[in-house]
Amino acid sequence: MTFQVALSFEDGVTRFIKVGPNETVADASYKARINIPLDCRDGACGTCKAFCESGSYDAGDYIEDALTDEEAEQGYCLPCQMTPESDLVVQIASTSEVAKTAAASYTATITELRRYSESVVGFDVEIGNRDELVFLPGQYVNIGVPGSDDGTGRPATRSYSFSTGPHENALSFLVKITEGGLMSEYLRDRAQVGDSLELTGPFGSFFLRERTRPSLLLAGGTGLAPLLSILSRIEAEDSDHPVHLIYGVTFDHDLVELDTLEEYTRKLPNFTFDYCVADENSSAPNKGYVTGLFEPHHLNDGDVDVYLCGPPPMVEAVRNHLSENGIDPANFYFEKFNTSATPALAGAAS
Repeated sequence: MTFQVALSFEDGVTRFIKVGPNETVADASYKARINIPLDCRDGACGTCKAFCESGSYDAGDYIEDALTDEEAEQGYCLPCQMTPESDLVVQIASTSEVAKTAAASYTATITELRRYSESVVGFDVEIGNRDELVFLPGQYVNIGVPGSDDGTGRPATRSYSFSTGPHENALSFLVKITEGGLMSEYLRDRAQVGDSLELTGPFGSFFLRERTRPSLLLAGGTGLAPLLSILSRIEAEDSDHPVHLIYGVTFDHDLVELDTLEEYTRKLPNFTFDYCVADENSSAPNKGYVTGLFEPHHLNDGDVDVYLCGPPPMVEAVRNHLSENGIDPANFYFEKFNTSATPALAGAAS
């Protein structure tokens, strides 16, 4: 059986390879012309030591000088010896440049524009080689802004998380409209169905890991996008672990995709969600911030995986809230993004 392995490099680039039966990750990498660190190839030197974030594998044969029992228990592995028993996500202790690889680029065409409100725009794109664009739910791509220039004659780029799952044909994004933002002004004033965009990626270490416990998803503004991608993947996996999502925005007009979240409550038996609006004049049922909607069962006495995507103040507020209440989640994955008119991180909007 062939498995898919995501190689996550230190500079944020992710490359995907197919690993066949009884084939090591290192052999498949080199077959794909991705030169991960390697020396002895027989589990003796430890040069290729990596960390497996998700999935199961046969660790193979090696000596303790290359990988200690303690390291192996923590999830460290030797790609020159490991053979996958499921799809894997492996952190490679190197940059993509050193590995002589790079993020792939794709030419996309806008197929739909959704101007939800004065503050949020959504859009869909299609690419001719969709099967070649593989990503993990929660990751992002850099998108060139038509009509801009990064100083080298190429379009300036902004980073946006997919709001659709990796198994879907559609590629969708959510964008926060900010005054002076390159992508914001393009989408608000000039974008048309049929426009061409350049996508590069995928990037990012914010993505869904193997699910072994309940999950708490926290979204701030268009930080909802990667969490929608994660929900899409959870639905496809048919997992029965509980998932609760809390979605917070500043104003009522920032709220989007509530119908989609409602639909997930029908498609996923163990999915629930709440939302809140910070503006005290809001008509929403919950006013305030996401931390005000935390319930003890959402946190499961700390045996919970927390996924958070939002602006830096929100990330810090959640971290402080958990710390002050003595809650130490089993796993806490977060992505901060920038909502100003400057280059943005995953899930961002400028």
